[in-house]
Amino acid sequence: MKFLIKTYGCQMNERDAEAAAALLLAHGHERAAGEADADLIIVNTCSVRDKAENKALGKLHLMASSKRERPGRLVGVMGCMVQRMKETVFQKVPGLDFAVGTHQLASLPQVLDRVRQTHAPVLEAGESGPERDALTGHVVAAPGVSSFVNILLGCNRRCAYCVVPLVRGSEWSRPAAEIVDEVKQLAASGIREVTLLGQSVMAYGQLQPVWPDHYVSPRGFREPLTRLLEAVNDVEGIRRIRFTSGHPSGCTAELARAMADLPAVCEHLHLPLQSGSDRILGLMKRGYTADDYRRAAARLRAAMPDMAFTTDIIVGFPTETEEDFEKTRQLMEEIQFDNSFIFKYSPRPGTPAAAWTDDVSADEKARRNQVLLVDQDRHGMARNSRQIGRDVDVLVEGVSLRSQSRWAGRTRANMTIVFQPKTDVNPGALVRIRVTRVMPQTLYGDVL
Repeated sequence: MKFLIKTYGCQMNERDAEAAAALLLAHGHERAAGEADADLIIVNTCSVRDKAENKALGKLHLMASSKRERPGRLVGVMGCMVQRMKETVFQKVPGLDFAVGTHQLASLPQVLDRVRQTHAPVLEAGESGPERDALTGHVVAAPGVSSFVNILLGCNRRCAYCVVPLVRGSEWSRPAAEIVDEVKQLAASGIREVTLLGQSVMAYGQLQPVWPDHYVSPRGFREPLTRLLEAVNDVEGIRRIRFTSGHPSGCTAELARAMADLPAVCEHLHLPLQSGSDRILGLMKRGYTADDYRRAAARLRAAMPDMAFTTDIIVGFPTETEEDFEKTRQLMEEIQFDNSFIFKYSPRPGTPAAAWTDDVSADEKARRNQVLLVDQDRHGMARNSRQIGRDVDVLVEGVSLRSQSRWAGRTRANMTIVFQPKTDVNPGALVRIRVTRVMPQTLYGDVL
């Protein structure tokens, strides 16, 4: 069958989509050129926010209704929403053929066989299953020059608002040698940039041994994550390394040294803040204070003055006052984030916060959200304006999404830069570009 996977949510979901595609290809299926061409459509879902679930449900309704014109088409759903809803997803979307949860991704080809044999809906959403095989046993590079690599699955932090531990399970770190082997395979296929993924990536290797006892780091690193960054840095062909998502507790002096000393590791980190108020951070069970966050950011910027930070912010968390909100604004002003992803709080079923009164009105959440968006545009413009006239290293990705006549790439700080292509520049190349003008989230320049 010709398949198409539509993904919503985080980078972990994108990696799951790559693994699912590898499984399907290995079982004789083929990629569809587009939606109209697909015999099989799978929607890969996210449950972190209500909006993400609603988007996925809307898409599923459209695809299920398309079966009237395409009677042989199969429509299924996978991922976090299935793990949370289980059989309820079939009530939400009449006509759905199958649903596969986060712990059962490796069973996807067998689920398809059962659907075609029985012509009845199939649900696989057990709490235990061959998920690790699905994620680690099938290496496939997504089209392009960059790829995601899972290094830590699940999460143990139990933030009060977060559904991830419920749908992804507890933390489990992959062995380092297995990760390095996957990166080598990706590099051999033409991948030049890898992003190491974990819901709380800095916890890598803290619960299970991931390095042999006799292993000695060439640069004297002792922490599991810094040792892994070093090993991936030394893989031939890999030019850039990123890792996400971070936590202030993991911003150690050794991490700062590794990021500064390892040439492939980019001086950019996604470090979720969520709130600048200690009271709200305590209710959220984030495990740090605003001062802890300040010190973590300062430690990395001391080692790398050009360090770029992006973050997540939640506005309207239960009991958040105007004073709490202003503390968030103040801390964002201090840090000067390169980009911020700002979300209006929505209760997620099964989390501790879901039992609390959602007492900040929708209008007030929208106002606070808009205030921070305006602030972030100002911060982004100020930081980017300092780049005008500078020459930056850019990993070329290909044709710009917004203009077929221009190309785009990313700086080491993970900023998109748009430029006029040259005949000798190809995707995957590292080029020097002089920045000529900027917007809050985009740079523009000329290839040198």
